[in-house]
Amino acid sequence: MKNIILDCDPGHDDALAMMLAIASDKVKLLAVTTSAGNQTPDKTLNNAMRLLTLMKREDIPVAGGNQTPLVKELATAGNVHGKSGLDGADLPDPDFEAQSMTAIELIAQTLRNSKDQVTLVVTGPMTNAALFLRVYPDLAKEKIDQIVFMGGAMGLGNWTPSVEFNIFVDPEAAKIVLNFGIPMVMAPLNVTHQAQILKNEIEHVKTIKNPVGQAFYGLLNFFEIYHEDPKWGFQGAPLHDPCTIAWIIDPSLFETKKMNVDVEAEGELVRGETVCDYYDLTGKPHNTEVLLGIDRSRFIKLIDESLAKFD
Repeated sequence: MKNIILDCDPGHDDALAMMLAIASDKVKLLAVTTSAGNQTPDKTLNNAMRLLTLMKREDIPVAGGNQTPLVKELATAGNVHGKSGLDGADLPDPDFEAQSMTAIELIAQTLRNSKDQVTLVVTGPMTNAALFLRVYPDLAKEKIDQIVFMGGAMGLGNWTPSVEFNIFVDPEAAKIVLNFGIPMVMAPLNVTHQAQILKNEIEHVKTIKNPVGQAFYGLLNFFEIYHEDPKWGFQGAPLHDPCTIAWIIDPSLFETKKMNVDVEAEGELVRGETVCDYYDLTGKPHNTEVLLGIDRSRFIKLIDESLAKFD
């Protein structure tokens, strides 16, 4: 079993990542921390707690993180995720309180209390991760075995022509994390755009009659609407963030390649672009295992089976 901390900004696809982690017998979710990204920090924290209440996992501690990116003004994705950040389903109000500490303090406490090393999974901007690495570098090197994150891309973007949203929100934080020295696993747009759930597969989720399945049917229906724009060329909705947890559960779902990855933190046109050295042109050491291909049908089967576990 892999011990993980999930740092997220729920967000429909963050919600699916959390669901996969809770449903899996190969993952132990030790704590959830939230960042500003898909919506404002108050909403993402509330959404994480609503999701844990839905899945009856109020025992998992939750803490909110930094209110803004390190340098930039906050950008949010309400046009994708709606006013609440999780539009499309009637989720319960939280029936427990957030921790009376910050996200980085909860990460530190969780690592100290764990006998084993822990994987930090980041499915939103990397603000909290960067701050934690700067404040607790020795603890991070001792207790974090790897950082698995959704973000970036090789040669395409979904927020600017060459920049993915999570990295766009806080490129300085991403650069700190990628250059810290802990092994990284990256789920870029190149693989998450393959990880689509099709409309008929969303309709199949409707047949999962437990409350979690029904809630996610509504969430997926809403999330799919944004991706109907012909400019994207999708046949359904790309499920970005769940790729991180799916990789931890079953790495055989993915094709990967190790390479050096860095972030451009300056530049008028490319600030936030992930620079992936696919051909080892820089000679820099490989710091990241990059997910490049996915067995989509098995991935969707994992999601369905995970939702059914809440019966």
